[in-house]
Amino acid sequence: MKRFLAGILIPGFIAVSSSALAQTWPSKPIRIVIAQAPGSATDVISRVVGNQLSEALGQPIVIDARPGAGGVLGTEVAARSAPDGYTLFMANNSTHGSNPAVYAKLPYDAVKDFAPVSFVASVPYVLVVDPKLPVKNVQEFIALVKASPGKMNYASAGNGSTHHFCGELLKSMTGIDIQHIPYKGSGPGIAGLLGGEVSMMFSNVADIGSQVKGGKVRALAVTAQRRSSILPDVATMPEAGLPDFEITSWFGLLVPAGTPAPVIARLNAETVKVLGRADVRATLGAQGLDVAPSTPGQFAAHIKSEIVRFTKIAKAAGIKAE
Repeated sequence: MKRFLAGILIPGFIAVSSSALAQTWPSKPIRIVIAQAPGSATDVISRVVGNQLSEALGQPIVIDARPGAGGVLGTEVAARSAPDGYTLFMANNSTHGSNPAVYAKLPYDAVKDFAPVSFVASVPYVLVVDPKLPVKNVQEFIALVKASPGKMNYASAGNGSTHHFCGELLKSMTGIDIQHIPYKGSGPGIAGLLGGEVSMMFSNVADIGSQVKGGKVRALAVTAQRRSSILPDVATMPEAGLPDFEITSWFGLLVPAGTPAPVIARLNAETVKVLGRADVRATLGAQGLDVAPSTPGQFAAHIKSEIVRFTKIAKAAGIKAE
């Protein structure tokens, strides 16, 4: 009888505790953990969203940058945090797309250890080349590489990064032979391209848009079905003759698994309101980001589909993280 009563009382206690927490939450500062360095697109987006959420929730929100190990370090920190509503995580296509596809073993489960709050925004990658190359479009670039197989190279943010996936997808779809040069992050990769160390790379529009506009690199195509708002003169991959080439850099809010449902519901409602504000959309839009808030269920489905898609590309191209 005692064991039976315990089975009744314990779930009831948990339910009451969750309800009480939801009623008093938030009563102290909140943090958004990011797995990339300060100044990255993830950091910028987190600060824009975090500043507005702070006003809505009435508590300070700080950005806790934990870069390292290709995003694995910060993701693990978030996954192991208390599920009390005071730790959020700004996930992206690396932490919850390519990393689960290329690491043989991760110290967390990208699906089971997190609860989705809302999708936030996405931005396409753009194929950029050294402006000294005598090419103006993707087909001319492909022809140039095929004329000298194995002689040209491309930068990425590291083995298994989305930049790497873009490069290998281009190779598999076109049959070109171009060597992969992994850097320790997108910033160093861009620096390598600007310094003439590599011939080309894929970078998300938010990271390299200013260099494109300044003529420091030449943009050939964006990896999306429609043109970028900040690079309207740059063709899409479908327009360039590669209709099935689509990889975007995306961002979305998660919390550790076990966070009370009422807290998640409040976070989702406030995030949707924030992302619906004209000033927020304008600020993010100026970075080339397409804002797209969602339900937790929609974001969960997106994460699962991304992991499946990246896993398929990784197996076909033999991509593995170091």
